[in-house]
Amino acid sequence: MKLNILDSANKFKGLVLIPFFEVEESVKFPSGFTQIEVSKNLFSGKKDSQFIIEDKKNERVYLLLGLGKNPEYHTVKNIFRRLTAKQESVIDEKMLLVFSDGMESDLLEAAVSGLSLGTYRLGHFKNHETEPKNWDNTTLSIISPLKTAKEIAEKGLKIANAQLQTFKLVDLPPNKVTPEYMAEWAKKTGKQFGINVKVFDKKKSEKEGLKAFLAVAQGSQREPQFIIMKYRHKEATKHIGLVGKGVTFDTGGLNIKTSGMVHMKCDMGGAACVLGAMQLMADLQLPVNVTAVVPCVENAVDNLSFLPSDIIGSHSGKTIEIIDTDAEGRLILADGLSYIIKNHQLDSVIDVATLTGSAVGTFGYECAALFSNDIKLSQKLQDSGMAINEKVWPLPLWDAYKSEMDSEIADIKNFHGKPFAGAITSAKFLQAFTDNHPSWAHIDIAGTAFGDSEFAKTKNATAFGVHLLIKLLENK
Repeated sequence: MKLNILDSANKFKGLVLIPFFEVEESVKFPSGFTQIEVSKNLFSGKKDSQFIIEDKKNERVYLLLGLGKNPEYHTVKNIFRRLTAKQESVIDEKMLLVFSDGMESDLLEAAVSGLSLGTYRLGHFKNHETEPKNWDNTTLSIISPLKTAKEIAEKGLKIANAQLQTFKLVDLPPNKVTPEYMAEWAKKTGKQFGINVKVFDKKKSEKEGLKAFLAVAQGSQREPQFIIMKYRHKEATKHIGLVGKGVTFDTGGLNIKTSGMVHMKCDMGGAACVLGAMQLMADLQLPVNVTAVVPCVENAVDNLSFLPSDIIGSHSGKTIEIIDTDAEGRLILADGLSYIIKNHQLDSVIDVATLTGSAVGTFGYECAALFSNDIKLSQKLQDSGMAINEKVWPLPLWDAYKSEMDSEIADIKNFHGKPFAGAITSAKFLQAFTDNHPSWAHIDIAGTAFGDSEFAKTKNATAFGVHLLIKLLENK
C-alpha cells in the first residue's frame, strides 16, 4: 500500500473514508466536504456504524465510519481493518482518508495500520480462479490537520508490515516454517533493515554448550538453529535483551499431545514476536540497542527423542531432570536466557513464549501472563500493553513456588507434575537460568498469540507482542 498526503480533495476521484466521533446532533463534516449532509437519524458516528453516499457527479463514494464517543487505539484499528478485510469490493486502487480536527495522532496511526492489516489473507496455498487483489497497487491518500501526518501514517504502515510478517511466520505450516526457514528469514530481514545476524547450527551449538536446546531437537530430522540478532543505534543509552521461544512444531515429544496438536505450528509465536519486533525497531530506527536470541527447534517423536527421566545439561551448567518432554519450550528458553545474559551486558532482558496452558486457564484469551523481578519493568509493560490492547497482567514469582521444581537427582526438574500453578512454576524454572539478573520479565503468550478472530474462519495468528515490545522500547 502506497501513501500520499494531500492538501485538498479537489481532484480526487474514488473512495473517500471519513471517520466521525459519536455526537448527539448531526455530524459535522471536515473542511472541503461541508456540502454533504446526513440526518442524525441515519448516522451519528456510533461505534462500528457506517453510511455510504454515492456522488456520481464527482466520481466519488463517501464511506462514513462511526468511531464511538471515546475510541481506544485498538477500536479504531479494528474498524479500519474490517474495511480492507471484509469490504474489498468497494475499494479500487485509490482511497482518501480524511481526518478532522480533534482526532489525535494515535488514531491516525491506528487507522492506517488497520487498513494495511486488513489486506492479509490466510489462503497462502489456495488455487484461485481469479488473481487475488494486489494491494501494492493501492494508494492511500490522507488529508489531516496534523503537521506530522506523513510521519504518523508511515509509522502505522511500518507497524502493520512487521505484524503482517509475524502473521505469516505463525500461520504458515510447519513443513514450510522450519528452524532453517526462520534462520533464513532472520538473515534476509537483517540484511534489509541493517541488523547483524548470526546463526549457530547443530555443530556450533554443541561447541557453545547449548545442551538443553539440543536435547529438544535431537528427535527431529530438521536441524536446530540458534539465531542471534543485534540491532544497534548510535544514540542508544539502554541495551535490552529479547528471547523468543521458537518451537516450529510441538508434538509433545514422547509425552505426545493427546489433543490440539493440529494447532501446534503456533508454538513459535514467541520467536515470531521477537523477529517481528526486531524488524520494526530497525525500521523505526528506535534509539536503543537490542540483542535478540531466538532458539528454533522442532519437538518431534523419534527413536532418538529425549526421554522422560533423562538428565540433560544446559548452557548454564545446571543439570535438568526431564519429567515431561512436552515441557520443552522452557528448556530452549533456559539456554537462550543463559547465553544472552552471560555474553551481553543487558539493562533488561525479556523472554516471550507460548509456554503453558495454565496461562490460558488463568486469563483465557484476553491477556498474557507476566512475571518479573523488576517492578518498574513490569509496570511499563502493563502500561504499554493497555495503550494498544496487548494486555499483560502480573502473576507472582514468590520463592514459595521454587521448591516445586526441586529434583532429587539433578539441579532442577522441568515440570512439577501437579495440576496447579503451571505458569508460575514454569516462570520459576526460567528464573533459575537468569543468573540473578535484576531486571528480567517473562511473558507467557499461550492464550494470545493464536486463536479465533473475526478476520478468519479458523484459528490464526495475532502478532501479539510485536507492538507491545516497541511501545515499551519507545518509552525506555
